[in-house]
Amino acid sequence: MNIPKEFQITKLLHQETYLDNGELIKWNGQQDEVYSTISSTEEYKPTLLGSIPHMDKDAALKVLNSACKSYSQGQGEWPTMKVSERISCMQNFVAKMETKREEVVKYLMWEIGKSLPDSRKEFDRTVEYIYDTIEDYKQLDRDSAKFFKRDGIHAHIRRGPLGVVLCLGPYNYPLNETFALLIPALIMGNTVIFKPAKNGVLLLSPLLEAFKSSFPPGVVNIIYGRGREVAAPIMASGKIDVLALIGNSKSAIALQDQHPYKNRLRLVLGLEAKNPAIILPDADLDLAIEECISGSLSFNGQRCTALKIIYVHQDIREEFNKRFTKKVDALKFGNPWEEGVKLTPLPESDKPDYIKELIEDARKKGAEIINEKGGKLSENYIYPAVLFPVNKDMRVYQEEQFGPVVPIKPFSDIQEILNEMADSSYGQQVSLFGKDIQEIAPLIDTLVNLVCRVNLNSSCQRGPDVFPFTGRKDSAVSTLSVHDALRSFSIRTFVASKDNAYNNEILQELLNSKTSNFVSTDYIL
Repeated sequence: MNIPKEFQITKLLHQETYLDNGELIKWNGQQDEVYSTISSTEEYKPTLLGSIPHMDKDAALKVLNSACKSYSQGQGEWPTMKVSERISCMQNFVAKMETKREEVVKYLMWEIGKSLPDSRKEFDRTVEYIYDTIEDYKQLDRDSAKFFKRDGIHAHIRRGPLGVVLCLGPYNYPLNETFALLIPALIMGNTVIFKPAKNGVLLLSPLLEAFKSSFPPGVVNIIYGRGREVAAPIMASGKIDVLALIGNSKSAIALQDQHPYKNRLRLVLGLEAKNPAIILPDADLDLAIEECISGSLSFNGQRCTALKIIYVHQDIREEFNKRFTKKVDALKFGNPWEEGVKLTPLPESDKPDYIKELIEDARKKGAEIINEKGGKLSENYIYPAVLFPVNKDMRVYQEEQFGPVVPIKPFSDIQEILNEMADSSYGQQVSLFGKDIQEIAPLIDTLVNLVCRVNLNSSCQRGPDVFPFTGRKDSAVSTLSVHDALRSFSIRTFVASKDNAYNNEILQELLNSKTSNFVSTDYIL
């Protein structure tokens, strides 16, 4: 197989250490092998990439103790540090991270099958996210560098950390979405225990040294292993203040159930979605088809923001289906580094069989595969099947497929679609295609109360990262964006003082002496 030299796996990456209390600790126990579903030989065979520690409960609780000690119930070095000093640590980290771009991109391709352009985009977008977070935090601090006076009381209001955060990222954006939790949690003064996803774990190895050398001991702690063996006992300890997870609601609920003090537990969750596209009869079909191809099959549909069902008006269904399926069948399948590739191997070895089950269930209940290549199976892929007409009884209608299958459902009455969305367990985003403002205007007014983002004549997406990213019902808890995430991982806290000569003199001395890291009106440039 012709693999470009710079992307070849010439040496196995055996991650034998984990990050605990500012030290890379050698793991002497069981190691789990990490495989790629991409074959490096002509005859198909999964590629061994390396291995990671299979950590246990005792090791996990030791790491938890390090994070708790570092936070020290709000008395530690990190939570009481000057904002400017925490920013300096983060700047130091991101500068070191930028030197590891090619290594991380290489493992993004091998571990999760993300195309070369998308892998590079994920890395660069993550770096940009960190810089944007730093700048937003500076502005947040500038806005707080003052006193308010009301009813004879001076108040100095800032945002403070919440405590110890357990951070669990997803496999589909193992760098970007993980860091969208990790970075704001850290910069706000929390200490963090981070466990990478099962797929997309080795790509973090090049960054371990940067984490170790950029932050004080115990601020960032990185563990490996199965969630039920390491994350569950950490939660059961009751010492976690924030659960930050991007994944599915079953995992989130299972971890919450482990925590003995649920009223104390803050949640920052990005969960599943079943985002629909609605194609109105006057839609620009060229535009709608292009956006629906990207929305449903970018990264093989393995995105929470992917279009997972398409509602097409009865009047245009034949034309839409004919042109849409032709475009789907024209998509190129290949390895991530191949030029022009749009469809790549699925990172989960059991995903092709799962998608096949959805297809067979839909066919038994009245749907047809309407594209020629749909459902063609290989060792590490199943070609996208466009299913029509889909109904409520089918698994592909009910489940978030998170893979290459596109269900299409015809409609004649838009109220039917609105009712289905209202009854859905999910409420993240919707794509609305049309141009008649008399029809679009009332739809927007309703849709914004069913989901959290209405995309007009465009596919659903997360970015730009300065926009709010959240969802209703089972799709999310809290809001993630550069601006909102800083607030999700912090709480308003303040110093209050009655307006009298005695107190005012003390406040003035505090400000002049600069002895307090909290009471400060310094302007961070």
